[in-house]
Amino acid sequence: MDISLIWAMIIALGVLIYVVLDGFDLGIGILFPFIQDQQERDVMMNTVAPVWDGNETWMVLGGAGLFAAFPIVYATVLSALYMPITLMVIALIFRGVAFEFRFKANRTKALWDFAFIGGSTIASFLQGMILGAYIQGLKTENGIFVGGSFDWFTPFSMFTGIGVVVMYAALGCGWLILKTDDGLQEKMYELMPKLIIALFIIFAAVSLYTPYSQPAIAAKWFTVPQLIYFSPVPILVIIFTVLTWRACLNRNEHKPFLYTLVLMFLAYSGFVITLWPNIIPPSVTIWEAAAPRNSQMFALIGAVVMIPIILAYTFWGYWIFRDKVRVGDQGYH
Repeated sequence: MDISLIWAMIIALGVLIYVVLDGFDLGIGILFPFIQDQQERDVMMNTVAPVWDGNETWMVLGGAGLFAAFPIVYATVLSALYMPITLMVIALIFRGVAFEFRFKANRTKALWDFAFIGGSTIASFLQGMILGAYIQGLKTENGIFVGGSFDWFTPFSMFTGIGVVVMYAALGCGWLILKTDDGLQEKMYELMPKLIIALFIIFAAVSLYTPYSQPAIAAKWFTVPQLIYFSPVPILVIIFTVLTWRACLNRNEHKPFLYTLVLMFLAYSGFVITLWPNIIPPSVTIWEAAAPRNSQMFALIGAVVMIPIILAYTFWGYWIFRDKVRVGDQGYH
């Protein structure tokens, strides 16, 4: 049994679930400037208020999984990306505090609105920059990071930062279409096609630039038989972009969010395909970076017990608060 592969799949799943669940949470904060009515802003926050803080569990799972199963990766990534990760956590703290304080504030409500917008947008942008820096690769020697403190700050990482902001905004927009109605829902229907078109352009730009700048990635995507195996990914991106746009025109409540989830999954799949089997790009594989087998097995026992519990209470929380939220409803706060 390949324990390293199992742990890589667990960590990949945890990151995917975090990106989905916290993605539309952060997207709501990114969309806040487009909505000026305070009651509609209350509705936006109340769609996720009962469940948003549980989403961070999956970020913790990813970090803890790296520490337990791939300690070299944990040390290298933190060393290379210490500054953007720290700034991202600070932004998430501001977002979390604003979530609670905004509903209690009167005179300072505008300040907490700003903190919510800024925390959500900056955290999303920094997550994208971390992604871009990771794709570009981390300079290591004998498992130790030897690059500079600002290697992560590049035009490409800034572009991927913008891409993640747009992707989270699209997820948030789809979520609000699903969870609201009347005027707020109509505003989201009008905004969603613009976000989807912007997201498609960003996907295309990243997909073209990455193999152009890294020949090894180009060889992986554009040589036979890999080209045949992987070609469905960009084709499906085009199809679901069109489907999302049409769903908004037809005023379908469920499909925009579901199709956006598919687009995000396709982007994530492309990311995994691009890097596989390296866990420290461009050259350290999951097996080279793995902890001793006994350590991985010990941690895996805990993961097998805890992950189903986390999945169960996450599903239960979303199921309990599955109905629409409307202006005038008694909110979570």
